[in-house]
Parts: sequence; C-alpha cells; structure tokens
Amino acid sequence: MKSHAAETEEIELHLLLEAIYRKYHYDFRGYSPASLKRRFVQARTHFGCESFSQLQHKALHEPKIIDRLLPYLTVQVSEMFRDPSYFRALREKVIPHLRTYPSLKVWIAGCSAGEELYSMAILFREEGLESRTIFYATDINGDALEKARAGVFGLDRIALFTENHRRSGGKSSLSDYYTTGYGRAKFDPSLTQQTVFSDHSLVSDAVFAETHLVSCRNVLIYFNRELQDRAVGLFRESLVRKGFLGLGSKENLRFSSHSESFNEFDRDERIYQKQAEG
Repeated sequence: MKSHAAETEEIELHLLLEAIYRKYHYDFRGYSPASLKRRFVQARTHFGCESFSQLQHKALHEPKIIDRLLPYLTVQVSEMFRDPSYFRALREKVIPHLRTYPSLKVWIAGCSAGEELYSMAILFREEGLESRTIFYATDINGDALEKARAGVFGLDRIALFTENHRRSGGKSSLSDYYTTGYGRAKFDPSLTQQTVFSDHSLVSDAVFAETHLVSCRNVLIYFNRELQDRAVGLFRESLVRKGFLGLGSKENLRFSSHSESFNEFDRDERIYQKQAEG
C-alpha cells in the first residue's frame, strides 16, 4: 500500500503533466512513470520547489520556464556513432539495399543535439549516398534542435566519437569533418546541407514524409506501451515497402501491435525491415 505522501506526490505529478499538456501542448502523459518522475525530481530541485504542486504553479504562471524545464524532460544523452556495431550493420547490410534507390529519405526521430544525425550524414557521405539523400532531423526540444543545427561539440567528447567512428567501419579520419577552436569541435556545415530540421512529437504529430530508413534509438524506452505502439505505427506509415527501422539496443517490436508488419533484418542490432505488404 502506498503511503499518504507517495499517493499525494503521484496526484501532484499527474496534475503537473496535465497542466503542461493543456498550457503548452507538450504531452508527457504517456511516458514511462519511473523515468519521468526521476527527471521531474531533478527539475523540482533545480527550480527550488518543495513539491510538484509548486513546480506546477511555476509552469502555469511563468510561461518562459517551459524552455528551461524541457531539457529535464527530454533526455539529451547521446554520442556520435553510439553502438558502433549498429552503424557497421547499416554500412555493410542496409546501405547495399539503399543504393538501389535513385533518391533517399532518412528520418532521425528524437535527434537530440545531433550526434546521431552527424553520424548518419558522415556514413552516407563515405558511402557515396549523401548527395541523393534528404535527412529529416526531428525533436520536440527546440534548444536541442538549435544545437543540432550548430554542430558544435566539446573537444573532450571527440576521442570517444573518433573511436566509435573507427569501430563502425569509418573510411576516413573523423578529423576530416570538423575544425577545432576554443575547446570545441565544429562539424562541417556541409554535412547538414541536405537536412530538414523540424519540431515534431511522436506523441501527438502525424507522419510527414515517405522514408527509406528511420533511426529512432533510445527514445521508446521512455514511453509506456501505448505510446510506443503509436510511435511504431508512425514509423510503419512513414516507411516505404521494404524500408528499414533501427531501434536502440534495449528496444524491440516484440510487443507491438505493428510487429507483423516488420521482419527482423538484424536481430542483434535491432534493425527491422518493413514487409512488402506491411
């Protein structure tokens, strides 16, 4: 049985989520409760609030606070060529299929600050597909999208990025793609010339493009089952027949109502292929 305090906190959190949705139209009501609560607790501490009700009051009466609150609610943890074996599988197994198309569209859903996008753009450049590809980089966090557009990362992260790129089967030196200064690395803006950045929510928005590859990794783990199903449904609608879907290492389609629309293309790397009639 829940304690009185725990029950009260749960009610407060529910009301806070409802307030954010009704005031700002950001819908976190279907996110995994345990993960979401951890992040709201961090936000509550940061904003000096003693309860979720106080944080709700701020959210309702200080409109600008939502921009400072969003980074706590949308996980911004990634790295370039994260899980190098995933990118090696894309390079060696998926790219040969994509070469057969005269033009390509790739959707990076939940692109965060752009690490996944730049990884994909570099991979496609190295495989000679960049010029015929449009990348869609989407996220609900406007600040994250601005960081993705800027393509600037701390120098302290470059060693990891470089090692990941090498292990992913990179055909050049990662240093070919960035310049350094003031303790930062700025990636070549030409890498995003083919990119459309867009504010898009997997919770409430619809499909906006017909795509050949969707990469959405380490996002679904923060959703409850119903919301995961909605997101996978969007990916299914977006993909062309025999298009590819890449998920994170802890995610799969096993419990999705859309699972029968996909084949396991690479089980270890969580890469799925939409069936011809899916």
